[in-house]
Amino acid sequence: MNDTFHEKSNKKTNGTSTLPILYSLRNCPYAMRARLAIFKAKQTVLLRDLVLSNKPAEMIAVSPKGTVPVIVLANGTVIEESLEVMLWALQETDPNDLLDCQNESALSDMLMLINEFDSDFKTCLEAYKCAKRYQEDNVVECREVCQLYIQQLEQRLTAHSFLMSNKESLADIALIPFIRQFARIERQWYLQSPYPMVRQWLNGYLQSPVFTKVMAKHPLWVDEPQDVLFGGN
Repeated sequence: MNDTFHEKSNKKTNGTSTLPILYSLRNCPYAMRARLAIFKAKQTVLLRDLVLSNKPAEMIAVSPKGTVPVIVLANGTVIEESLEVMLWALQETDPNDLLDCQNESALSDMLMLINEFDSDFKTCLEAYKCAKRYQEDNVVECREVCQLYIQQLEQRLTAHSFLMSNKESLADIALIPFIRQFARIERQWYLQSPYPMVRQWLNGYLQSPVFTKVMAKHPLWVDEPQDVLFGGN
């Protein structure tokens, strides 16, 4: 897994920082889960918060696709996908064993679940968000499609405290930002929906000190180009 990860996701730049540089967007779910993994891994990075309407030239120079998160490692390696940033952080240090290293099939099972939500659920979620935002007449239909995936999580969380087992894993912190988005689309419906275990799981994260720190607001780097130390707790 490690070799494949490094072959497929890494590029080189001439970065000279002694700490990794993380380009992030505070409310982007992909950047959010990358920050969660970095925080959980107790890695320290230089955080550069931005808005996509004003992307810093320094980021575009190393990652022309212009999306976040992007991390530039001290040796110049550039990692451009959120899941790969998470894997980098936790493969460096994993104090809570979120990769469940003693279980040979655990990481594969986690990645399968994450990929299902990153592709299929994310598509349904975007349709649901758009239907609600533009007051289209198919909001209920879009929500019902999303519910097929939420039901799967409810079943998992009925069987154990976290998505994979009674122990937190990579899958939990990878999916939490997207379930947070789902919960916010029709808030009143969600609060009365038949998913009490999903609500309990989500609230456990949203009300945690870790999430508060991960979601802390910082000055935009393009306005005040001073790196913020993030993680390393």
